[in-house]
Amino acid sequence: MATSKRIKSLVTRTGGQSVSSVERAMRILRVMSEGSNARLTDIAAAAGLDKATTSRLLESLVRDGFVSRDSETRQFALGPELMVLGAAALRRFDPRPLVRPSLMRLTAQFEDSVVLSIPSGIESLCIDVEEGSYPIRANYLRVGSRRPLGVGAGSLALLAWMPDDEREAALDILIGQLQHYPRIDEGLLHERIRQAQDKGYAVLLDVVVERMGGIAVPIFDVTGRPVAAISIAALNDRILSREAAMGQALMREAMVCQVRWAEATHVGSRTVPMATKRKAA
Repeated sequence: MATSKRIKSLVTRTGGQSVSSVERAMRILRVMSEGSNARLTDIAAAAGLDKATTSRLLESLVRDGFVSRDSETRQFALGPELMVLGAAALRRFDPRPLVRPSLMRLTAQFEDSVVLSIPSGIESLCIDVEEGSYPIRANYLRVGSRRPLGVGAGSLALLAWMPDDEREAALDILIGQLQHYPRIDEGLLHERIRQAQDKGYAVLLDVVVERMGGIAVPIFDVTGRPVAAISIAALNDRILSREAAMGQALMREAMVCQVRWAEATHVGSRTVPMATKRKAA
């Protein structure tokens, strides 16, 4: 299984194998994609690299157009070559137009921000956000932001419905990466995964950002694999007071997205009802 092999590869690499220059460069691009890392010092710290290595790799990326550098501020940004690659990838399949109507309906119904995330290795990647009208918004969620699986409701939904062997392999890695999230530990993740599988949706409150949380559901492909997640981010009490309604609305919209996803990938006739997939997960 491809995802399982990638996870096993990461386990082996973190166990002592040297990290190649290509892997270091990819790490730099990933941390820059979050938008908050523009200075050499910040990029190096976020990527876990020394400044000399980061500077050398950034120079190479600038020469090839994957990174740009402001001549006055000396700050870095993602370059035009990445836009070309991104456009080429999206020509193959872009889930955002399929899911955006659901994001808009959910935001109109609950007034809170709604997020679309996809899995990327052992992380979740935010690829679309529909801002809610409620005055307190989830400004910490933005397009391009990454989180370890399980950190946040959307990434928890992706983790909860992974195949069992892949989820356990991912958890082995994730447990060592939660130092920045002191309220999340192995016991909490296992508990919330069980609760999500029982309810059909994931809830995570007051553990990533104080007084805030999220409620989320996965979107499955026709094989039963979670390929995206829709989540509502809001104040804890706004979720707790409307949890059942939010859960039902999310599951309904996820079903719509799942059907559209199957049709877009030309396998609509093989669509399996979401409820069946949840029981099989």
